[in-house]
Amino acid sequence: MAYRLFTDIVVIVHLGFVLFVVLGGFLALRWRWVIWLHLPAAIWGILIEFAGWTCPLTPLENYLQRQGGEMGYRGGFIEHYLVSVLYPDMLTRGLQIVLGFAALAVNLCIYWRVLSRLQHGR
Repeated sequence: MAYRLFTDIVVIVHLGFVLFVVLGGFLALRWRWVIWLHLPAAIWGILIEFAGWTCPLTPLENYLQRQGGEMGYRGGFIEHYLVSVLYPDMLTRGLQIVLGFAALAVNLCIYWRVLSRLQHGR
């Protein structure tokens, strides 16, 4: 029972991190100090997508699931929890790169706006 709770907590944190990577720049429009948290997170998340790495939270989720008597899952967090909902096919390397570019594009647009605000003294 405790392992299931810990697994759920890690999954929620993992989902929160993915959302922060993609959309956290919007928080930087309001609060400038968020930039210091968001930039490293965004770089890490985008690098994971481009390099095809597995986020360290994924093996932790699998470990906790197995300790709780459940089956772990293959692949990464995005493939298991998000892509299966958004796309009918499994995550391919090409789709993973597209997701990385999408996260990069969103963040570049946001930070362009942040920098333009900083330059204009707003």
